[in-house]
Amino acid sequence: MVQQTFEGEVLTEPVVVEREFETVDMNINIGPQHPATHGVFRMVLTVDGEIVKDAIPYIGYMHRGGEKLSENLDYRGALGYQDRTDYLAAFNSEWVYVNAVERLAGIEIPERAEYVRLILAEFNRLLSHFMFMGAFGTDVGYFGTAFTWTFKERERIQDLFEAVCGDRIMYNYFRVGGLAWEPHETFVEDSHWVLDQVEVGITDVDELMTNNEVFVARCRDVGAMTADEAISYGVTGPMLRASGVPFDLRVDEPYSIYDRFHWEIPVGERGDVYDRYLVRLEEMRQSVTILRQALEQMPTSGPIEPERMPARLRPPPGEIYMRQENPRGEYGIYMVSDGTDKPWRVKMRSPCFHNLSSLRPQVLNTYLADAVVALGSIDIVLCEVDR
Repeated sequence: MVQQTFEGEVLTEPVVVEREFETVDMNINIGPQHPATHGVFRMVLTVDGEIVKDAIPYIGYMHRGGEKLSENLDYRGALGYQDRTDYLAAFNSEWVYVNAVERLAGIEIPERAEYVRLILAEFNRLLSHFMFMGAFGTDVGYFGTAFTWTFKERERIQDLFEAVCGDRIMYNYFRVGGLAWEPHETFVEDSHWVLDQVEVGITDVDELMTNNEVFVARCRDVGAMTADEAISYGVTGPMLRASGVPFDLRVDEPYSIYDRFHWEIPVGERGDVYDRYLVRLEEMRQSVTILRQALEQMPTSGPIEPERMPARLRPPPGEIYMRQENPRGEYGIYMVSDGTDKPWRVKMRSPCFHNLSSLRPQVLNTYLADAVVALGSIDIVLCEVDR
């Protein structure tokens, strides 16, 4: 050992002992009030440095008892609760409910009412997907412009909805048997104008985000799910199709008048966040295609409700499960009638609840920042998850 002296004292060199670097896992609480959760939702991430080792989602903060409330109202009165589940696609949710009651009661819908319902529901799909594009752009972190651009297009659609039903979010326009009232006189012309503007807006989003190298780097190979994994979790809608499964209830179990139109089902290849974005982007173009055809075919006159409707609706005893392709996937209503004027049982099948169940396997062993992107790609609405 080398000895050194300093002011007469003998100094020795320090002995270096090598040790294994130790780390401690840390829990990070995200939510229930957090911009990244898109609602009152909480997830607790266990991280080792920047790597996610576990993820536990917590739901229930928005539970309002919509199913039980619906069972204590008559069949018409319970309709308003459907607007308050998926509030970004209220027309779509109303449509499932009234279809379930109509099939249970054996009520025939006038053709003109079917066209108006379908047109409003497809516009609502566009409205919902524009919301996703804007919010997801901010989740990725570099595309605040997307929010501004997409909300401009949403305003055009919401103005159309306001002209039809007087409201911009909670529409309460569909009725068992048809519609509340006739759409305004320039409904078809206004719809064509909105579609022209929307097509430009879709192209703007495409050019802003799709091939941007930062956006691709943040989304490609993040949160990937195989087709088998998506099916095992009950995932539906754009998330399922992004995993390569071409399943769409509008085609596989056609309802209303969807069998009269021609369009394609977009599917992904890798099932990752980037494919989910691409599938929704292409779905918007396909919705425009459907709407163009529907507006051309829609009868210019005719009834919007059956000639005779009972003052008090009492479907015969029985049960039904009605499911439709909402913007986030399979939204279903299971309904049981005991012959009275109130449903004995109402069960809502939430696509967001099932899609959210796939979050944990998506984010394990990924970076913390990628977990936020994966969550955003699910496109959850917490009022629908909790009901």
